[in-house]
Amino acid sequence: MIKLLEHFGNYLIMLKGMFSKPENGRVYWKEFIHQCYELGMGSLGIVVIISLFLGAVTTIQTAYQLISPLVQKYVIAQIIRDSSFLELSPTVVCIVLAGVVGSKIASELGNMRVSEQIDALEIMGINSKTYLILPKIVAAFVMIPCLIVLSMFLTVWGGYLAATLSGVMSSQQFNQGLVKDFVSFNLIFGLIKSFTFAFIISSISAYFGYHVKGGALEIGQASTKSVVVSCILILFADYGLAALLL
Repeated sequence: MIKLLEHFGNYLIMLKGMFSKPENGRVYWKEFIHQCYELGMGSLGIVVIISLFLGAVTTIQTAYQLISPLVQKYVIAQIIRDSSFLELSPTVVCIVLAGVVGSKIASELGNMRVSEQIDALEIMGINSKTYLILPKIVAAFVMIPCLIVLSMFLTVWGGYLAATLSGVMSSQQFNQGLVKDFVSFNLIFGLIKSFTFAFIISSISAYFGYHVKGGALEIGQASTKSVVVSCILILFADYGLAALLL
């Protein structure tokens, strides 16, 4: 328990230390753009593949359970739409991103700590927290919600392809289900989750990477811890947001 409180205190100190006046705004902007490219393009492929197959598999399994003379076929499309907005894209994809993005951030900062690059920045009078961590968190705030929006679209599209190509329903029935009884708050709720999860992934990974002590073995351990803790906190936040907002 004491160790947990110690980690929490150091985490808050790290977050507080990020917010200071940049020494050179142009350099910080360049680092932010670089992080946006790394986080966005580096995760694009896995997000596309997972989203398409999530939609396709969910459609086939939903059709298997719901096809009945008493259930209209367009209900399947409604389920795919709402599942994608509420849970599949925000939560499942962010758990994957915790492994892809989180481990990258933790290992990058951990390597800089072990090789004493962070100490060199501090000696030169540069706030290493602001320069190294803040651009990563802000970039995650920008790119992860964009990836989640793309995932929502691709999940629905994957469901559409699976439904029409397998003969589960026609394209007209699927489109009817997409627009029927649409609740816009479901989309807003998914975006709220994506921003929350983006902060969890980036800040937790940055914390474990920034505070690495040791060598290569400890860098690997920090990456593993960052992924595990991020996934656990994502699930807790998922339940908390659902209980508060739905």
